[in-house]
Amino acid sequence: MPGPSSLASFAKRLQGKAALITGGASGIGETTARLFARNGAKVVIADVQSELGHSVSKKMESETGQPVSYVHCDVTKESDVENAVNTVVSKHGKLDIMFNNAGITGKYDPSIFSTEAEDFKKVMDINVYGGLLGAKHAARVMIPEKKGCILFTASLAAVIYGGVPHAYTASKHAVVGITKNLAVELGQHGIRVNCISPVAVFTPSVGRAMGLDEKTLEAVNLAIANLKGVKIDVNDMAEAALYLGSEESKFVSGLNLVVDGGFSLRHSALGFDKS
Repeated sequence: MPGPSSLASFAKRLQGKAALITGGASGIGETTARLFARNGAKVVIADVQSELGHSVSKKMESETGQPVSYVHCDVTKESDVENAVNTVVSKHGKLDIMFNNAGITGKYDPSIFSTEAEDFKKVMDINVYGGLLGAKHAARVMIPEKKGCILFTASLAAVIYGGVPHAYTASKHAVVGITKNLAVELGQHGIRVNCISPVAVFTPSVGRAMGLDEKTLEAVNLAIANLKGVKIDVNDMAEAALYLGSEESKFVSGLNLVVDGGFSLRHSALGFDKS
């Protein structure tokens, strides 16, 4: 059994680290920001939801006793992403963890005939180009330090097929590809790059996109799960990010951490019908 001192150390797995989380005002980003702060990180939330971002960051700071702040950031605008990274460095003197989490589902219709140029471009701009910009500017400040951790939110849609909009599927496959490409490039500078592929857990944006409430989506996940008797929620995704952001994963890079209870091992198609 570890002694009290080692337990205290384990409880602050990100002690002293500075983290930037895009899409951090709600959903997976918000839950991760709170968990990071509870584990000793200085967190900057980047999001387009200014009122919510300010409110959430103040509440987190009060709850955790850690510095948590907000910066407005549209991830499709390079100047915004550059400013967000510069804000973290200005406030905390460094950037240890860059979590490119901001993303959208787009129009939730899996039919090829529903694919529209404007929707497709918007999904790709936010989910792919936005994440790439985050990695670019994180690398700019991490390379001189010869260390750092860059994370992305991918999706179960990157490892299964069917029942998911094509734009979203394409974007998340791209995120996994970028993760692996960057892991090779930035590994030469001591920077780790990983991504997380979550099953569809309930968040306000997911609920709106899929037209489901929390109980219904929970029932769907329980029904399709390979790992029976275990309920999954957004906290499980935050825990995955905590592991990948901490020193516990110091030799892990290029990983797509699939958090789906083993569903993708048995099924190649989601087979989801919301009717």
